[in-house]
Amino acid sequence: MTSLQKQELLPATSKQVKKFIERLDSKAKQRIKEGIEKIPEGDIAPYRSAKGYFRLRIGDYRILFVWISDVQIAVDKIDYRGQVYK
Repeated sequence: MTSLQKQELLPATSKQVKKFIERLDSKAKQRIKEGIEKIPEGDIAPYRSAKGYFRLRIGDYRILFVWISDVQIAVDKIDYRGQVYK
């Protein structure tokens, strides 16, 4: 994958993601925002249960996403580590 400029990465988010982020405190929101902006850097691994999906780990949070293009991702789900894979 090519190196991306951070400002070019535009996440498309699901309803679940927006609701989850609204419930978080400002510090957690900032950590998640910074983690998404740093993609493709960070603790990213392929999500084995769904082809084409990837998992980003940020502390106890897990973000499941898929690449739409070289400059855009779709964030499908964000939740706590024990809940995101259910």
